[in-house]
Amino acid sequence: MTQGVDIKKVGFISLGCPKALVDSERILTQLRAEGYHIAPTYEEADTVIVNTCGFITPAVEESLSAIGEALDATGKVIVTGCLGERPETILERHPKVHSITGSQDVEGVMDAIHELIPPDTNPFTSLIPDTGVKLTPKHYAYLKIAEGCNHKCAFCIIPKLRGLQVSRDAGEVLYEAFRLIASGTKEIMVISQDTSAYGVDIRHRESEFQGGQVKAHLIDLATKLGEMGAWVRMHYVYPYPHVDEVVKLMAEGKILPYLDVPLQHASPKVLKAMRRPGAGKQLETIKRWRDICPDLAIRSTFIVGFPGETEEDFQLLLEFLREARLDRVGCFTYSDVEEADATRFADQVPEEVKQDRLERFMAVQQEISLERMQEKIGRVIEVIIDDYNEEPGQLIGRSKWDAPGIDGSVMCVHGELAESEAARAIPAGSIKIGDIVRVLVEDADEYDLYGEIIEVLPWKPNVPMLGHFGKH
Repeated sequence: MTQGVDIKKVGFISLGCPKALVDSERILTQLRAEGYHIAPTYEEADTVIVNTCGFITPAVEESLSAIGEALDATGKVIVTGCLGERPETILERHPKVHSITGSQDVEGVMDAIHELIPPDTNPFTSLIPDTGVKLTPKHYAYLKIAEGCNHKCAFCIIPKLRGLQVSRDAGEVLYEAFRLIASGTKEIMVISQDTSAYGVDIRHRESEFQGGQVKAHLIDLATKLGEMGAWVRMHYVYPYPHVDEVVKLMAEGKILPYLDVPLQHASPKVLKAMRRPGAGKQLETIKRWRDICPDLAIRSTFIVGFPGETEEDFQLLLEFLREARLDRVGCFTYSDVEEADATRFADQVPEEVKQDRLERFMAVQQEISLERMQEKIGRVIEVIIDDYNEEPGQLIGRSKWDAPGIDGSVMCVHGELAESEAARAIPAGSIKIGDIVRVLVEDADEYDLYGEIIEVLPWKPNVPMLGHFGKH
C-alpha cells in the first residue's frame, strides 16, 4: 500500500435469504472495484451499509435492531434491501439514517457511499478478482437467475418489495457460472423466487453462450450447467410439469438429486386461502419424481397456524408428512407481514395453538427424518468438505442431499481416528476444505450422517481453469 493513502473502510451487515446475499455480493464487489475496504468491526468503519430483510415481522425487527446498533456505533448508516422498500418503517424508528434504497439498487447504495466518503481513485487498490467479492466460501456459490415473483400468495409481499419476475438471459447466467467454476467453485446453487418460472417473462428468448444460442428456460439452463462438471443444486422449485425433465437430469447424474420445493401446506382449503399453486397434487407429483429418480432428496418448508387453519387441516398436513416422507423439512408458525393480505383475514390462530402445532409437526418429521437418514447407513456417498472439526482427521461435510446452512452435515474421519484400512491410509491433514471425498456411512441421527473417508476424488471441472470467459 502506498504510504499516505487514505483507506476508506465500509462496514457491511447482510441479513435475509440467499437472494439477498447475492445482492450483498454485488454491492461489495462494486465497493472493492472503487477501492473501498471492508471494515471487520464498527470501530474501523467510516460508515455501515445494512442490507435488510422485510419478509416477516421477526425479520423486520432484526433489520431495525441491526440498523440501530450500527447507528449507535458509527452514526453513519446506509440502508438497502427489502425493508428499504418501506422507508417509512425505517424512518419511524431511525430518522437519522443517512439514506435508504430498495433491493437490488447497487447504484443507489454507491451514490450514498460517494456522498459520505468519496472513492479512492488509486488504480492499484481497485483490482478485484474476475468473480467479484463472494460472501460464501470459495468452494460453493449462489447463482441468482431471476428477481421478483409473479405469485400473489396471501402471506407474502415479495412482489411488492422486489417487483414482478425479471429473468436474466441464459448466456449471462452461464458465463457467470463458468467464471465461478473456473476460479475453483465446486458447487453452484441456483436460486430465484420461483426457479421453475425462469424465462417466462422474457418469453424464453435465446442468448449467446460460447458461440451457440441457449434458451432462457430451466431445462436448457440446467442442461448446460450440468455439463460444467460442478455440483448443481436447485432451490425454490415450484412443482410445474416441466420439472419432470429437470428430475430426469438428476437421474442421469448431470445435476444433484435435490429439489427445494416450497409446499407451505397440504390442506386444500389452507392452500387455497394462501393462494398457492398446485393445491392437492403434491403427493402425486412427489411419487412421479421419485419414480424418475429414486435417489432424489426433497426439501420443503411449511407454515402452521395460518388464519383459518383448523385441527382437521393440521391433521391433513401431518398425514401428508407421513405419506410423502420428505427428506428435509422446515416449519414456521404463521407471522403477520405488514401489507400482506393474510394479515386482514378472519379466524387468526392463537399463538399457543401455533406453537403446539409446530412442536407436533416437528415431532412427526423428526421420526421420518431419522428413518430416511438411517436408510443411508452402509452406503458409500460423495461428500464435499465444508470445515475442519475439533481434531486432525475430523471433518465436516455435506452430501449431495444437503444444502449449506439449512440441511444436515456429514461428520467424517480419516487417518488414525478411522478404523477401516482405506480411511487410515489417508493421512490426517491431507484433505482440504472444498475437497470432494467418498464416505462410508456408518451411523445416522435425525439430521446428520457419520462415517469414514475412504477416497479423495479428483476435481475435474469441464471448464478451462482461468481460461477465456467469453464476452460476458
